Amino acid sequence: MSKRTRLADRNRAVGTLAQLQNLVKRDPGAYRDEFMCQLRHYRANLDIFRLHPTQQAAHEFGELVSFLSAVAPCFPSDLVELPQELIDLLTHHHAQLDPDLRQTLCRALILLRNRDLLSSTSLLQLFFQLFRCPDKALREMLYSHIVSDIRRINTGHKNNAVNKKLQSFMFSMLSDESPIAAKKSLDVMVELYNRQIWNDARTVNAIAVACLSALPKVCCAAVKFFLGDNKVGMGDEGSDDDDDDEIADAYRQQLHANTRNKKTGARKRKLEKALRGLSRRERKRGRNEAFDSTALHLLNDPQGFAEKLFKKLSASKERFELRLMLMNLISRLIGVHQLVLFNFYPFLQRYLQPRQQDVTRVLAYVAQASHSLVPSENLESVLLAIANNFVSERSSPEAIAVGLNAIREICSRCPLAMTETLLQDLVQYKSFKSKSVMMAARSLIQLFRDLNPTLLHKRDRGKQVAESGDADILEYGEQPVAEFVPGTELLSMYEDVTAAGTVLPEQDTLAEASDDDDNPSGDWVDVPQDGRQPAVASTPADSEAIVDELSVQARTARARELGVTRTLTDEDFARIRQLQVERALQPATRLKRTAEGEGDKLDPTALMPDMKKKKQNKEERLQSVMEGRKDRGKYGAQKGKQNEYSSTTNKEKARHKNPMMLRHKPSIKAKAKMSIRDRQMRQSSRRKKRKGQLM
Repeated sequence: MSKRTRLADRNRAVGTLAQLQNLVKRDPGAYRDEFMCQLRHYRANLDIFRLHPTQQAAHEFGELVSFLSAVAPCFPSDLVELPQELIDLLTHHHAQLDPDLRQTLCRALILLRNRDLLSSTSLLQLFFQLFRCPDKALREMLYSHIVSDIRRINTGHKNNAVNKKLQSFMFSMLSDESPIAAKKSLDVMVELYNRQIWNDARTVNAIAVACLSALPKVCCAAVKFFLGDNKVGMGDEGSDDDDDDEIADAYRQQLHANTRNKKTGARKRKLEKALRGLSRRERKRGRNEAFDSTALHLLNDPQGFAEKLFKKLSASKERFELRLMLMNLISRLIGVHQLVLFNFYPFLQRYLQPRQQDVTRVLAYVAQASHSLVPSENLESVLLAIANNFVSERSSPEAIAVGLNAIREICSRCPLAMTETLLQDLVQYKSFKSKSVMMAARSLIQLFRDLNPTLLHKRDRGKQVAESGDADILEYGEQPVAEFVPGTELLSMYEDVTAAGTVLPEQDTLAEASDDDDNPSGDWVDVPQDGRQPAVASTPADSEAIVDELSVQARTARARELGVTRTLTDEDFARIRQLQVERALQPATRLKRTAEGEGDKLDPTALMPDMKKKKQNKEERLQSVMEGRKDRGKYGAQKGKQNEYSSTTNKEKARHKNPMMLRHKPSIKAKAKMSIRDRQMRQSSRRKKRKGQLM
C-alpha cells in the first residue's frame, strides 16, 4: 500500500472531532499535527468571538472547545492558556453569548477542573458571577458543581486557606444587585452547612446578615435556615411530589412486568432498583426533622441581631407570611439566649385577636419569647390582653380553650407574670360545659399547684399540695442550684429501708422477682443488687412509717453525703429513675414540675383544643351524602380494568373479534348441531337459575 493511500484512509478515519478525540487519546503523538490544526482553528475563532460574541458560528466553536478540553491532558504544555482564555471570555461576554455555547464553555471548564488543570478559586468565583445569567439550567449545573467541588476540597481534612478565599467572595455575593445571584449564593452556603462542610460561626453570621437583606427572597431563605426549614438547594424551585409519583409509577410498572413476563436477571435488577427508590421515598416522608438550634448558638451577637430583626419587622410592609417568620425567629432568639427585648411584647399584643389570621402561631411566638428573666410587668399586659380577647363569655369555646392553653404555656416559662386575681378568674372555667375549656382550665390549676400554689384558692390547691407543703417559689432572677445529684435522696432512703429489712411499698418491679413458693404469705420481698436475701419482709404501712420519719433536711444531708463519698454506677442511676417515677405516682409526695425546656420550640397546634365533631342534623347528613356521590360514577358492580397496567379479559377480547372468525369456534359449531331436546333442557336450566336469583 502506497503512502498516499495510507494518508487517504487516515483522513477518512478522522471525519469528525469526536473520532479525532478518540484517536488522540489512544495515540497522542501520532495525531499531533491534526491536533495543532484544530488548535489554530480554535484560536482564529476565539479572536472572532472576542470581536463579535453573538455571531452565528457558535456551534462550531463549542465543538472545538469541547474537543480541546477533552484532550487537554494529552497536550498540557500546548493548552496551558486554554482555561484562562475561557474564563476571560465568560467574564466579559457571558451576557451576549448563546445559551448553548455558554453552557458548553462551563462544561469544558468543569472538565478541566476535574482533571486538576485549573484552580478551584478562580473557577468558583467565575461561577458565582454566572449566577446572574437568566438561565435556570445553567444555574442548576453551576450550583451542583460548586457544592461537589467544595466538598471534594474538604474531603479528609478542611482546606482553610481555600475556604477563607471562597467565603470572602461568597459573602460579598450576598449583597449583589442581582436577586437571583444573591439567592443562589445563599443556597450554596446553606447546603454546605447542612452537609457539615462549612458549619463554623463565620458561615452562620454571614447568613445572619442575609436575614437583614432588602430582597424578600434572600431574607426568607435566610430566616428559614435559622428556623430549621433549611432544606434548600437545587430542588427549591420545584416540588418533589412529581418525582415521588414517578418513582411509585416506575415501581408499579416493573412489578407488573416482572409478574407477567418471563423472569430474567435484567427485569429482577430493575425491580430491585425501583424498590430501593420507593423505600428511599418512604423513609424521606416518614423522617421526623428535629429542630437543630446549633446555628442560633453560633451567633456572635444575638442581642444585637434580635434588635436589628425587630427594627426590620417594625418597619416591614412585606407579606404577612414573611412577617410571621421574622416574629418566629425573634422569639426563638429570645427564648434560646434568654434575651430582653421589651418592645417585642407590645408589638405582638396588637395581633392577639381571635379574628386575626394565624393567631395560634402568634400566641406560640409569645410563649417562645417568655422566660424567667423577663420582668413580670412586660408579660402581665400580654396575659390580660389574651384573657380579655379570648377568655370571655362572648368568645367561642374554641377561642377560650386556645387562650387558656396559651396562658398556661406562658406561665410555665415565666410564673411570676400571673397575678392572683387573674388566676382565680381563669380557674372558674374548670366547670365550663365545654370539655376542651374544662381541661384547659384544670391544666392551668395543676401547673400552679406545682409552681406557686399560694396564688390558688385554698379549695383549688388540692390535698396533695396541702400535705406536701414543700413548694419552693423562685423570685425574679433566682435560679435553682443543685447541691447534689437529683434523686440521690431517694437512693439513700431506699438503701436505709433495705438495710432495715423493709422495702418501699411502690417497688412493684422488685416484688415480681420474689418466688411465690418461698414466700407463701404474699408479703413484699426486696432483691438487692448483690443478691442477698433480706432478713425480714414488711408491710406497706411499716415502709410508709419509715419514710415519714425522714424529714426534708435529713434527706438532703444524706444525699449530699452520698454524692461526696460514693461514685454512682449505671445501676444506681437506673434505680434513681425508677424511684423518681414511683414517687411521682404517690399523691402525698408528688414531684414538683418545673418550667423546664425554656427556649424549646412550641408547636402552634399544641394550643388547639381537641374538639369533637359537631353532631349533624338530617339535612346536613343528606348534603354530605350527595357531595360524596359526585364524580363517583354509576352505582353498581365495577366493570372494566381494575389495574391500568393489566390486559383485557378473554370475554372483552371476544367482543372485538371479527364475526366471521367466531363462526369456526367449537362452541358456536356445537350450538348449530345441538338437538331440540338439548336446547329445551338448556332453556329449562336457565329458567330455574333465573327463578332462584329472583327468590
